[in-house]
Amino acid sequence: MFDIVLYQPEIPPNTGNLIRLSANSGFRLHLVEPLGFDLTDKQVARAGLDYHDMACVTVHAGWAAVRAALPGRRWFALTTRASRLFGTVAYLPNDVFVFGPESRGLPPEILAEFDEGSRLRLPMRPGSRSMNLSNAVSVTLFEAWRQNGFAGGG
Repeated sequence: MFDIVLYQPEIPPNTGNLIRLSANSGFRLHLVEPLGFDLTDKQVARAGLDYHDMACVTVHAGWAAVRAALPGRRWFALTTRASRLFGTVAYLPNDVFVFGPESRGLPPEILAEFDEGSRLRLPMRPGSRSMNLSNAVSVTLFEAWRQNGFAGGG
């Protein structure tokens, strides 16, 4: 199944929503420190409801740690600064999707590790700045999952 990497997430309910998504879809969720909150935060728990024990969530000490944990995989960075639309990719099981912090997106040094074909964006209306993180992850991952026949889903 797919892996979602949240690089330094800042807003607890977004991460809680994605814990719930992970539990219900089988996607693995990776959180790259520093986090902008404590995972025991009430807002994380509220958004994740009672799904925390059913989700596969791993916290990594930094970018190098998450890269080392998922070797030999295809990695995609989601960014508003990409020219390639997310729907133009034929996704494969075990692809990795990286999303940046809510207030600033992925930093240039992280984006530099991705070639232009591995940088993806969601379509938005002109003048729009960004989408909500948990919504962007959901849209992206459900397209990848759809392309793979919703493997593991019912």
